[in-house]
Amino acid sequence: MMRLLHLFAALLLGLAICAQPTLNEILDAPFASDMTVTKDGKSIAWVDNTAGERNIFIASGEDFSSVSQLTDYVGDEGIALSNLAFTPDGNKLVFVRGNSKNREGQPANPALLQQNTEQVIFIQPLVRGDRMNISSGTQPRLSHDGLTLAFIKGGQLWTTSLTDSMPDPKQLFKTRGGQSDIKWSPDDSKIAFVSRRGDHSYIGVYDLTKEKLAFMDPSVDRDFSPEWSSDSKMIAFIRSPNAKEVPPFTPQRIAHPWSIRLLEINSGKARAIWKADEGMGSSFFGQFPGAALEWATGDQLIFPSEKDGWMHLYALHIPTGQATLLTPGDGIVEDYHLTEDRSSILLTTNIGDLHRRHIGQLDLASKELVMLTSGEGVEFSPHQTHNGLAFLKTTAQHTSRPAVLLNGNAQLIGNRTNVFENQRVPELVEITATDGKPFMATIFYPDNYDKSKEYPSAIFLHGGSRRQMLQAYHYSGYYSNAFALQQYFASQGYIAMMINFRSGIGYGTEFREADNYGITGASEVYDLIGAGEYLAARSDVDPDRIALWGGSYGGYLTAHGLSRRSDLFAVGVDIHGVHNWNTELPTFAPWYNQNHYPEIAALAFQSSPEAYLDGWESPVLLIHGDDDRNVPFSESVVLSEQLRDRGVFFEQLIFPDEVHGFLLHDNWVRCQEATFEFINRYIGVK
Repeated sequence: MMRLLHLFAALLLGLAICAQPTLNEILDAPFASDMTVTKDGKSIAWVDNTAGERNIFIASGEDFSSVSQLTDYVGDEGIALSNLAFTPDGNKLVFVRGNSKNREGQPANPALLQQNTEQVIFIQPLVRGDRMNISSGTQPRLSHDGLTLAFIKGGQLWTTSLTDSMPDPKQLFKTRGGQSDIKWSPDDSKIAFVSRRGDHSYIGVYDLTKEKLAFMDPSVDRDFSPEWSSDSKMIAFIRSPNAKEVPPFTPQRIAHPWSIRLLEINSGKARAIWKADEGMGSSFFGQFPGAALEWATGDQLIFPSEKDGWMHLYALHIPTGQATLLTPGDGIVEDYHLTEDRSSILLTTNIGDLHRRHIGQLDLASKELVMLTSGEGVEFSPHQTHNGLAFLKTTAQHTSRPAVLLNGNAQLIGNRTNVFENQRVPELVEITATDGKPFMATIFYPDNYDKSKEYPSAIFLHGGSRRQMLQAYHYSGYYSNAFALQQYFASQGYIAMMINFRSGIGYGTEFREADNYGITGASEVYDLIGAGEYLAARSDVDPDRIALWGGSYGGYLTAHGLSRRSDLFAVGVDIHGVHNWNTELPTFAPWYNQNHYPEIAALAFQSSPEAYLDGWESPVLLIHGDDDRNVPFSESVVLSEQLRDRGVFFEQLIFPDEVHGFLLHDNWVRCQEATFEFINRYIGVK
């Protein structure tokens, strides 16, 4: 009898291990972000979001096994935590809690809380003492001695002393434009910043001793990314000429070349010390890496360039103006920063593994790059510790979690890790678009997959469009949730695909800046339709049961697919998608007015789903938050009217006061559940 009970228990355990997690279990899993490390490398902090409850955690100890929760926020309130920074002594942590404001000056509040949800800067002791409210504001930057905090409030630069028992913030000056990118001089006597003025920007320097503001080497161009020399006597910065009447979402491989300039503080004189060549790499791409310039040891400036068609790092020897390629090979450097002694670089790249991200360290003396991580996971946000490396890590079995590299071995830290062992690594496939161009996609297969059967299929389309879906959970929470839903689709009997269409990142400049993409022809639709035809031609896919879903740019492509090929795509879910470029462009280019640019407007409309609505027959679910600052809510309002006019069936899921990247976890759950339910209702396994 006991033997039978043991066998029964073992069977139940086996079933529990093999059972696929529910969608809620996956979405509720902890997600880590915003990692930072103390100056001595002995403590790590990060933001943990578990089912919408956001808190800051601290890890310390020789192997960082001592983990504690620093903040005590409770529940899914839809309030962001960000901008973590330790004070130089490592005893306190500065952070921002709150949400950004829309154009009407209202902070996001999707939970409908009866309290102010604007961004507020706090400082909290790690051991004992109460959390202190510094001020409303954002972008806090500590002076090197840790005695003063600079920050942005109302677009202006403020400071406050951290030695006083009660903070007394003061606005340093008032000037036109919006100020950002605060950089303290190494001797803490001055603050450099960027003053953005619409079609141009300046490098500003405020002398705290003299209480004097100056804009250095002003021009008609865009100046940004100020970086101080170690003696506080010079600033290097980037100058990029304005591109007149070039709207976003157009291919920009070439432009008037950008340059690096060197400014002498005392004289106020500046000169160009490097300039991009004509052609490839002449247009500055500002989305990544996060740091544009870093001043390293040996009179070297580290900067990114796409001269060879990939986002690579270069070292500029200032005395000679000689630039040396540091990261050769097919792949991009997505982020980098200098180590504490400024003699080497920690970088995140897909060189050698295009469909993941790994961490490397580059010695600036030998110019040798050593990859510190590898394998089937994705590693990012690296930080040097006193005995190794701290970073964030995902795999196809778990979302973003903090990890450390000790003695060459990577291990997750903390006990808030949900690992779904039975989730699979998606298969990588190359597909040919309808215009003959190749692109990559990943595929999840159903449980107990049988190639002799015909399965329904769901295609996910990412946003951006400067994004790339990977072979593991994404480093962005938005796309981590998308990866989770595709895993779930597969567990429910679908062949689930994620396509990396042209204009996305990860595959080089020519792929990203593809001919006729976006508002100049929507050439990425060729990839979308090619993916649908690829699936329809497979013997294991039912050609009458192919669905589309995606958000933002992915919603835009979903609408394109349903309007152009309802014969191919049976159903779709359009999440805050763009439907008419002419009404979307002013969000990112305030100067754009379709009445003033008739040629641009005509092509932009022909590149929009609205131009093809007469062919739309498939049912669609529209999902949108009405405080969206990226895609106006009116995009869904207008489309719904146009679908009604044509008798196209649609349903809607609307989130009051929600922004583009949903802040409220409950809204993410409702969005993903509704997406699956709507698609499954029409093409699910019978």
